[in-house]
Amino acid sequence: MLVEFHSHTIASMDSLVRPASLLAACRRKGIDRIVVTDHNTTGGAQAAFELDPQRVIIGEEIMTTRGEILAAFVVEEIPPGLTPAETIRRLRGQGAFISVSHPFDRLRSGSWAPADLLEIAPLVDAIEVFNSRSMLPSANRRAQAFANQHGLPGTAGSDAHSTWELGRSLLSLPPFEGADGLRAAIREAEMQSRMSPPWVHLLSRYAVFKKSRPH
Repeated sequence: MLVEFHSHTIASMDSLVRPASLLAACRRKGIDRIVVTDHNTTGGAQAAFELDPQRVIIGEEIMTTRGEILAAFVVEEIPPGLTPAETIRRLRGQGAFISVSHPFDRLRSGSWAPADLLEIAPLVDAIEVFNSRSMLPSANRRAQAFANQHGLPGTAGSDAHSTWELGRSLLSLPPFEGADGLRAAIREAEMQSRMSPPWVHLLSRYAVFKKSRPH
């Protein structure tokens, strides 16, 4: 099955994608499962899950005090601003699958200092080794090198904030159920990844601008 690990909906401050539009794009592009990972909320993921529970995995991209965590199979929403250790403790307590989004992309908030990433490496299930929105290819190469060095599997994600971006980076996986099934399947992942052009970041900036205007 083809899995999109990193996507956003209108529940994120920098996206205008409604859950129904997200799912229509998945069907059109042949994406079998999608982890909806809005910033610091599971609201968009829950709305999408209600529309298509067979396709949607509830996730969250969580800003900690050191960098961002990317989680799948989230049962209870995790608030931002906690330490990495506390964020991971809460996620592990609910059995979630824990990854780290774009850890070395210094051009975006949420990147990690090497020492901080090293500290949490034994506590996570994977590292996002390819993010289609990373402006510098070196960021993805460093993430892959870190994952290899520490024996961690890699995830890839489009980090889609628009339906056009969906499917830019996918993982081909054997069928799985739940977080434990994903932890087993991720070791057999085959990556299908492409960079997105830099102008996709303008879509996010437009979303922020549009939401900031008075109605």
